[in-house]
Amino acid sequence: MLTIYHNPRCSKSREALTLAQQFATQNALELHIVDYQKTPLSRDQLATLVDALNTLEPSSVRDMLRTNEDAYAALKLENASDDACLDALAAHPILLQRPIVQFDKQAVIARPPERALKVLKV
Repeated sequence: MLTIYHNPRCSKSREALTLAQQFATQNALELHIVDYQKTPLSRDQLATLVDALNTLEPSSVRDMLRTNEDAYAALKLENASDDACLDALAAHPILLQRPIVQFDKQAVIARPPERALKVLKV
């Protein structure tokens, strides 16, 4: 399955969405678009996503955090444990780095959007 965790207000996310849509069309795949702020991911889904990010390159839950958000500072996440970061991401979806493109069991944070091409392969 091809999934993009997307924020439609983000230009980088929209660019990655275009790449994912093209790939889906070319390969007759269904593209699942998740506006993660309207449909937040559960803690378990986030943990699974961290595992998928790790398939291509070493990643941690910290890589999924948007450190420039006010909630990051307010929740004092700079030195927080991975468990606390997962809890914060589940409770505050605005903290999720975007976009994240997942194909099968691999995922990548598509910043810049061209990084999506790392997983968009058959």
